Amino acid sequence: MSARTVLKNSFWRIPPAGVFLSLIVICLTFLGVIVLFSVSQQHANPTTLLQKQMIWLVIATVCGGFVMMIDLNALRPLVPIIAGFAIFMLVLVLVPGIGVRVNGAQRWIDLGPMRLQASEIGKLGLLFIMAHYLAANRRYFDELLRGYFIPCGILAIFCGLIIVEPDFGTAFLCGAVGGCMLFLAGVRLKFLIPTALAALALFAVAIYNDPVRLQRITSFLDVEGNRDDTAYQLWQGILAFGAGGLHGVGLGEGRQQLSFLPEAHTDFIFAIVGEEGGLFFTSGVVLLFMTIFFIGVLQLKRAPDLYQYLLVMGALLFITLQALINIGVVTGCLPTKGMSLPFISYGGSNLVLMFVLIGIILNGFRSWEMPALRRQREL
Repeated sequence: MSARTVLKNSFWRIPPAGVFLSLIVICLTFLGVIVLFSVSQQHANPTTLLQKQMIWLVIATVCGGFVMMIDLNALRPLVPIIAGFAIFMLVLVLVPGIGVRVNGAQRWIDLGPMRLQASEIGKLGLLFIMAHYLAANRRYFDELLRGYFIPCGILAIFCGLIIVEPDFGTAFLCGAVGGCMLFLAGVRLKFLIPTALAALALFAVAIYNDPVRLQRITSFLDVEGNRDDTAYQLWQGILAFGAGGLHGVGLGEGRQQLSFLPEAHTDFIFAIVGEEGGLFFTSGVVLLFMTIFFIGVLQLKRAPDLYQYLLVMGALLFITLQALINIGVVTGCLPTKGMSLPFISYGGSNLVLMFVLIGIILNGFRSWEMPALRRQREL
């Protein structure tokens, strides 16, 4: 067999870890469709939500498949353009008349029948530009300017624009992922620790000066006392878990979807999983997200260079940290925050982003098996 044939076969081959990861994503997505079907039965037009989600699912699958097959290194010259476009969208959504304001936040751009959430594009732009910059400047990490101020400035631009919407939860997620990428790339802790503490202090001040966010914190600290007011949504979510018990009440038999639980099909869909599927299903969902993370971490040792290492690690962190935050909010472990559950919640922008992130991860798994990359390892 010729070397060209071997390379071609390696290009199309997905290793067992990638196949297993794909099956996990299929299971989570299928669960999301089933639960969304159950929730949508109580709407005036029960097929509308499901039809829109299926359209987004097709778009997400195509986008994820495309990203899985492209050459990530060949994409590097385009990274500044990707990041610039992401920043442009984050600015564009703030323009009156273009950005759509819902519940006090201007996070969406109206595309007619659908809406695009600008912060999802921001996450992708941040991921690429951080991986690209840190990999290209790793020898300057001892320098204050190129090894600290510039990467932190990039992170601050993305997080700052998202906070202005305002979307504190997504800004926190981006800051956490960006901070982890800085640490994993080798940026000095003597720079990172004071910066992280200062960022958390500024974040706390911003929340304190925002009555809506501050109210969420105070109601989170006394859920039962505020169950008829500011903690109503969280209280109903907790009731859903209690009603589900170990085995759940059965598909379509949940009480909370009868307009008792606000945002049952988006941010709090995990509570519906708990009510209708019980502890077994919720534990299974948590286990699947943990498995995604550990599969990715175990495969990272094959990464040929820092750029691909950070790109795949950042994608893993965006998926699993978002899932962790959503589950923490719905179970009452974290203050209420509007953040969807990856692959399961209703919503097109985030679904497309999650499939693109999975495409990046699978791209790494696939390309790292290629003989040419094995010989060109930098790590």
